[in-house]
Amino acid sequence: MKHFTRKSLMNKSLNLAKKLIEIESITPNDNGCQSIFIEELKDYGFEFHKFDSNGVSNLYAKKGNASPLVIFAGHTDVVPTGPIEKWNSEPFKATEKDGELFGRGSADMKASLACFIVAIQEFLDENNDHDGSIGLFITSDEEGVATDGTKKIVENFLHNEQEVDFCIVGEPTSATTFGDTIKNGRRGSLSATLVVKGIQGHIAYPHLIDNPIHRVSSIIDEIKKISWDEGNKYFPKTSWQVSNINGGTGATNVVPGQVEVKFNFRHSTECTPHQLKEDVTNVVKKHAEDYEIHWDIPSEPYLTEKGFLTEVLSQSIESVIGITPEVSTTGGTSDGRFIAKICKQVVEFGPINESIHKINEHVNINNIAQLKDIYKLTLKNLLAHSDEI
Repeated sequence: MKHFTRKSLMNKSLNLAKKLIEIESITPNDNGCQSIFIEELKDYGFEFHKFDSNGVSNLYAKKGNASPLVIFAGHTDVVPTGPIEKWNSEPFKATEKDGELFGRGSADMKASLACFIVAIQEFLDENNDHDGSIGLFITSDEEGVATDGTKKIVENFLHNEQEVDFCIVGEPTSATTFGDTIKNGRRGSLSATLVVKGIQGHIAYPHLIDNPIHRVSSIIDEIKKISWDEGNKYFPKTSWQVSNINGGTGATNVVPGQVEVKFNFRHSTECTPHQLKEDVTNVVKKHAEDYEIHWDIPSEPYLTEKGFLTEVLSQSIESVIGITPEVSTTGGTSDGRFIAKICKQVVEFGPINESIHKINEHVNINNIAQLKDIYKLTLKNLLAHSDEI
């Protein structure tokens, strides 16, 4: 095994984050990021398994065969830069300024990935004879459609009847202060496109037309009044929102032949996609005779009850930076929803998320060192108390 001194590792998480940021890995292109992880861990006794699918790169790295198995999970892909001329520095050139590290993917989530690697290296250098096993799930399509990424690794685990004991996803969860939020679950997401058809015609001859805009108005009015659930102690109540309405010919005296409505549910564990689809369809049937509903693949909610993993991670955050984090399920979806199928305890923790996906995305440089220490201490305490699974 390769050993590094504390001094040689002191700045390694920052330098590794820079190296990753300077790789243009726009989703779903990993563009060589995962090969860096293999290079970094190959002398530490890790086995590497690739699950590439439809141009998406997926890596499962593992050291050991004993329980518990602790997984660090994340993604190398980033969203597009947007207008490059609006950036204060080159998006794929890691730039330090005023204590911040700028670059696309710096916060979401290449800093976390770098901290995973260095935390593992430091832990193994200090704990040759440790209990349990350590692993990584890394994908390159979390920012995309997420059909060929972590989902493929999980499918392999399910096929082989394998399970994970603990999983930490490196998503940027902190809200206003680094360390203020841990995510122990996410709401489900269900989107659809509804097309209501009528009869196009001159607006002055109502007996010859069937106005789909009026039908859609009735549908929206009824659906928005429905109380889907009251949520629970972890999730707010389910919400429904219209995002787009498209209809009309452009002329002011013509009723269109159809109207398209796009909408989305963010739902708690109190509702299932099947229930929501059924309820919406029943409302639509009451107000429209000719319609189509095209449902997107749902993102299922997941939840890890507050317990051993949330306590260990919270204690690590408190120990390193003196902050007691809130345990929350707010925000969008993440790959945690897939991993929850093979792991009962999944949490997410990472940098401040204020700048993610924005122009001039950045992460605080001091927070990178702290994040590495938090991951390392969490790993140490999870493996040291394996009898509490």
